[in-house]
Amino acid sequence: MTPVVPAVVAAARQLVDPVLREAVARLDPITARVAGYHFGWTEEPGGASPGGGSPGGASSGRSSGGSSGGGKALRPALVLLSARAAGGDVARCSPAAAAVELVHAFSLLHDDIMDGDRMRRHRPAAWTVFGGSEAILAGDALLALAGELLVERDGSGHLDAARSLSLAVRGLIAGQGMDLEFERRDDVSLDECLRMSARKTGDLLACACSIGAMTAGGSAELVEALAAFGAEAGLAFQLADDLLGIWGSPETTGKPVRSDLRARKKSLPIVAAITGGGAAGERLARLLAQLAPLSEPDLVEAARLVAEAGGRTWAETEAKHRLDTAGRHLAGVEMPAAVREEFLDIARFITARDH
Repeated sequence: MTPVVPAVVAAARQLVDPVLREAVARLDPITARVAGYHFGWTEEPGGASPGGGSPGGASSGRSSGGSSGGGKALRPALVLLSARAAGGDVARCSPAAAAVELVHAFSLLHDDIMDGDRMRRHRPAAWTVFGGSEAILAGDALLALAGELLVERDGSGHLDAARSLSLAVRGLIAGQGMDLEFERRDDVSLDECLRMSARKTGDLLACACSIGAMTAGGSAELVEALAAFGAEAGLAFQLADDLLGIWGSPETTGKPVRSDLRARKKSLPIVAAITGGGAAGERLARLLAQLAPLSEPDLVEAARLVAEAGGRTWAETEAKHRLDTAGRHLAGVEMPAAVREEFLDIARFITARDH
């Protein structure tokens, strides 16, 4: 059964969506149109947004949200919880939450092009609709908007938040660079793969979990604990996502089944299987190294070999370990009990998706 989206996530979407729309409305019409499509505000180029506004406009209508359209607003929810952990006003923190979502959108627009992924959230990826160059420019524009939203606010907390987000972006880019390098290598170690995931996914989650507290004037101890929670939760999230990349249904992932195997990605379960030292891992390595395209029977066999070699069990166990470690970081710092539980609800949700 698909886990229920935590209520705090839906509330974050309602609060942050107008800020995102206002930000995108600042862009030139061409770039705004690509961004509006990516966020799920339009069904097709030139179409009306679900709320009746223009693609980049600050319509008061609902975005499509959910697993289709603009996503679940997990990162904005973490930012708003971070502000609440420090006793801050979530409405005042909404630009920081929107900034993190803009960075996430930037990364997805670019990732889909680099990975050749043609589907995103059950719809054609933006680059397949508008063109690769247009999608790259839209991603660049969203990244610029993220910085604008933070530096427009007064106070040292927002300056610290802008610096934190900039560092997270550099980490995300470094992780993506490692991921691309791995495609050209057949000797990737599990430790390298974990470091790549920590940068590519963990750095932005750590930022999301801590910059709200920064803007609210939270203590250094609280900010550090929230960032540590986010880093561990980010790795747990990546492990769950990698499992979905092999065994997830198209209804859950919005992508074809066994998509990571089809793309021969060096994801964590696959690398764990190949480097485990067993016969199944060796057979998997030979299968994925063949030059010919993988047939559907090949993909089914590869998924079976990942499981037989222990990659699936390792990833599931490691995700639980990272989740437990994340929880311990929250337990060691003072914050409202309800906020702590909502953080844990989100962490459990992102690691319990069907696969």
